[in-house]
Amino acid sequence: MRKADRLFQLVNLIRAHQPICAERLAERMQVSVRSIYRYIDDISLSGIPIYGTPGVGYALHDTFELPPLSLTSLEFEALMLAVDMLASTTDQALGAAARSLLGKVAASLPGAAPAPDQVALRALGRTPPVMRDHFGTLRQAIEKGQSVRIIYLSLAGQPSQRLVYPLGLFYWGGKWTLGSWCTTRDAYRDFRVDRIAAVALDAPFAADRHELTLQAYTRHQAEQWKSLIGTDSTLSG
Repeated sequence: MRKADRLFQLVNLIRAHQPICAERLAERMQVSVRSIYRYIDDISLSGIPIYGTPGVGYALHDTFELPPLSLTSLEFEALMLAVDMLASTTDQALGAAARSLLGKVAASLPGAAPAPDQVALRALGRTPPVMRDHFGTLRQAIEKGQSVRIIYLSLAGQPSQRLVYPLGLFYWGGKWTLGSWCTTRDAYRDFRVDRIAAVALDAPFAADRHELTLQAYTRHQAEQWKSLIGTDSTLSG
């Protein structure tokens, strides 16, 4: 990433999360704290009104405004492709929100945005309506912290009923999966959304189940991957 892009990213992070400390900025940008200090000096020398308060963090002056948004043609194509993918594989509400976002970005550009039929990168596949409805229910459950009852089809087509606590929805290059805590197995489990035959909202998460978080799930998955990689290395050796 060019230095100018890093500085722009840094200004945006400070603007969105101010006040924010150097350590947190370094974590978000995946650079050292020393690099953040250098970037802050460069930003200040460029005339952007940024100030730091010891023990609090950095912030921008209230009167500061960013220049008009500018995207390269490739950046805008990437954005349109992402919107296409969301609109074609998720629920209607999320797809509509993605299209609305694209419209706002296009309206803020100083020049005319490319028309959709002029963009060569597109996601043309369409997800069946029932699966999109399931996706919307699962997303709603995650947002509200509710469990769901699902009927899940195995690869052999055998149905099973599960009560699960949805924690996240993940896209794996053609398939969405639901990361969750399965009460039947009393463990974290992943379910392919396209193999969920039915889904219904149930009760809120139990207050005493502190492990039922997205962070705990991702840590568990990372440990599982490390274990698998270690096993593969041992076998190959």
